[in-house]
Amino acid sequence: MKGIIGKKIGMTSVFSSDGKQTACTIIEAGPCVVTQVKTVESDGYNALQIAYGDKKEKHTLQAEKNHYAKANTSAKKFVKEFRDYSIAKALGEAITVEIFSEGEKVDVVGTSKGKGFQGVVKRHGFSGVGSQSHGQHDRQRAPGSLGNSSDASRVMKGMRMAGRMGGDRVKVKGLKVVKIFPEKNYILVTGNVPGHNGSIVYIQK
Repeated sequence: MKGIIGKKIGMTSVFSSDGKQTACTIIEAGPCVVTQVKTVESDGYNALQIAYGDKKEKHTLQAEKNHYAKANTSAKKFVKEFRDYSIAKALGEAITVEIFSEGEKVDVVGTSKGKGFQGVVKRHGFSGVGSQSHGQHDRQRAPGSLGNSSDASRVMKGMRMAGRMGGDRVKVKGLKVVKIFPEKNYILVTGNVPGHNGSIVYIQK
């Protein structure tokens, strides 16, 4: 596995030589710093801990300062561990978007936008009871029956009902890397990526 931490910038379009339009998401990925190298001998498994985004010193604990000092870098906001990293990296070494190549397929992990408390139509795609008729003028967005009557005498677990929507960890698989801008640390991937603009995402393969 290889991966990098990034920040979602927004969306744009890329046009090919034949005029075909492709919707893309711009991600500012890295540069990240290797803050810990884990091995089977010392930790029981192989992994690479990388960090992204500078953090103010007044918000950093002394233990964190000592940890980042080993990698000869300043305190970072976001830390992520990637198991069995396929590229050999040393402590304190930088990881940039150049670990990926154009045309490669990647997975992007992010946190979806929070929608708050939503009804069954928006949350689960219910369509209501159909057209309005006598006696059901207010049932267009209602959930309908919730299940059994006296036999179970309760609502069964897993019933699709109204509730909190969004704010979940989402992985979108198989996104194609359309273009890479190493000088700006930008990577463009096809389609949409979960989360609002400015949210943190993980790109991995």
